[in-house]
Amino acid sequence: MMRERKSFKDTLLHRAARAGLAVAIAQCATAQAADPPRLDLHQTYIEEALARVTLDVSDPMAVFAFVFASLPDTVKVYPTENYYYFRFMANGVAYAGNIRLDASNRDQGKVEFDYYEDTTGWREDTPGEFRTLDRSNGVAVERIARLRYRITYKNKSVVFELNDLSGVKPPAGSLSPHETFIGPVFDDSGIRFFLVYNAALNNFLFILDETAAVADGFFPAPFSDRILVGKRTGFVFYRDHRLDRKIMIGAYEENVRVNNYLDGPFDQLPDNFIEGDALRDAILKVQPDLKGKIDRFGAVPGGELRYLIAPYRLYKRVDEFRRTERCAERHRRQEGAYYRCFVFYTERQNLDARPSRREPGLSRPR
Repeated sequence: MMRERKSFKDTLLHRAARAGLAVAIAQCATAQAADPPRLDLHQTYIEEALARVTLDVSDPMAVFAFVFASLPDTVKVYPTENYYYFRFMANGVAYAGNIRLDASNRDQGKVEFDYYEDTTGWREDTPGEFRTLDRSNGVAVERIARLRYRITYKNKSVVFELNDLSGVKPPAGSLSPHETFIGPVFDDSGIRFFLVYNAALNNFLFILDETAAVADGFFPAPFSDRILVGKRTGFVFYRDHRLDRKIMIGAYEENVRVNNYLDGPFDQLPDNFIEGDALRDAILKVQPDLKGKIDRFGAVPGGELRYLIAPYRLYKRVDEFRRTERCAERHRRQEGAYYRCFVFYTERQNLDARPSRREPGLSRPR
């Protein structure tokens, strides 16, 4: 839901300001290591911008028909909250959107469709449309295997293959005795994570998954070789003193502001791989007053709001992590205090009211 997700974007930025922050494509399983890179041409961009098209972008079903007709017979949905993203240009205006097979309602024959005029640093508030589609709209959703769905509209069917990370687990020795593995995350940036709950910290951490090739290169911060910054994503990681792993500690603020693929893993939780009530149980340890108010995904009834898991800092300059480095060095022998150095937001979340842009709450739209 683009309008709601933009409210969440404002929530993150609002939290960042309160905390003092005012001041490559993922490798496919079938790809070969020797494949050359794909070349993107400026000529193509200009010709797309100049092209005059007849698509009625004010009509959600007309846009869905265009997007759906443009898809191949089988598509791979990489992000673990099951968003299949797309972009297109129409009469000089860039659009972005997604088709989503939400884990909470896809087996009831529903699929979510969202598109909007693309957001930028100079234009954050853009118009868009969201619809939940089913047979009443002429859209049929059929489960053909656990993580394979067929969507049919008019005379065309497309198989959506959801990302099967069932066998992905943290390596032996990479979690502390106080940590519980919630599930694997494949972010829309192409970066993979392990979402864990740390009982000593009583909060969550995103651990970089290095069991497969990492779709980024890194450079060290000028003041510490323990702080690594993604050249493509801008994600910031800390090389853990206590265990052989890297903890995500930062996302670049402008990427959150414009709601792009690099805005961090808060919106790609491991929905297909959460075992029972593991996520809800962990959330209730962090915030017990949510008991009876959230489902196993951490969402309120109806799914409009969802508990936010985004412990990392939104930063403008890498220099902002100097304090993190000092904190980690000072507390490295005490697990709870040490890992608390990497959690920047601990406020109680309000799931009773929908966040607004003027006074955003501490929660995320689903």
